[in-house]
Amino acid sequence: MFLFKGSSYVSPMNTPRVAGVGLGLRMEFAEELLGLGPKAVPWVEVHPENYMRRGGRYPAILTRALDTWPVVTHGLSMGFGNVDRFERAYLDRLHSFLRDVGTPWHSDHMCFGGADGAFVHDLLPVPFTESALALMSERFVEARDTLDIELAFENLSYYANAPESDMDEATYCAALLERADAKMLLDVNNVYVNSRNHGFDPREWIDRIPAERVVQIHVAGHLVRPDGFRIDTHAEPMCDDVYGLLEYTLGRMGPKPVLLERDGNWPKLEELLSEVERLQRIYDRATRKEAPHAASGA
Repeated sequence: MFLFKGSSYVSPMNTPRVAGVGLGLRMEFAEELLGLGPKAVPWVEVHPENYMRRGGRYPAILTRALDTWPVVTHGLSMGFGNVDRFERAYLDRLHSFLRDVGTPWHSDHMCFGGADGAFVHDLLPVPFTESALALMSERFVEARDTLDIELAFENLSYYANAPESDMDEATYCAALLERADAKMLLDVNNVYVNSRNHGFDPREWIDRIPAERVVQIHVAGHLVRPDGFRIDTHAEPMCDDVYGLLEYTLGRMGPKPVLLERDGNWPKLEELLSEVERLQRIYDRATRKEAPHAASGA
């Protein structure tokens, strides 16, 4: 049985390497996906905030997932741009959870989520300035040292440019990787959304990120408003341009594990798995690697 209060349990099924295309585990389809098992996807990703200090269905589902797949964790609330230091009690609980799950790395966002004791429950972009970079580097190292795990930050979608920024996002990300000796979860959809909204070349952006620093890739769908502005929703099918940018990214960076996110406007699971299969074909073609699980179609 999986425990959340400081146990050292790690499922023996959670030791294989994470490779290929996984899916974010969501309660909307968890039972059905568990019924299909590893033949559907080779690994899954979970948000610790959904499971820590929680009883009932959530830990029961996670226990079964750990007996079925390698599980990777991705946080939602530890923005590395927060001015306030992280709460030590939270980091201690997270440390125990990550150890129990046996995740090969943990990630959270290149953002801030609150200040002066107020938390907004959103991923707010930071200005791309030297002072913000210094603070984020400090917070990242603080978290990594406490959690004692390989730690990665994820790039965001942002919808306005901070007027005080004195560098662009790719420069900021590359500098953070170097200064904090960090790893990165590269969200290809976010790069594409930002490129369309702010007018830059997404491939040139990708080229500026050191491949050896990237441990994982995210992809998702986004909403296109009537005026053409794009919103990162995780609630639509992926568009062809994001599939294409992923193929370019994998061709440049090699076989980084890819995660399909879906957080709303739920289709049938078979539709999501069709997206996973298309992604897996791209992964195999771009990296020239044998698929870790059978994928149907051409």
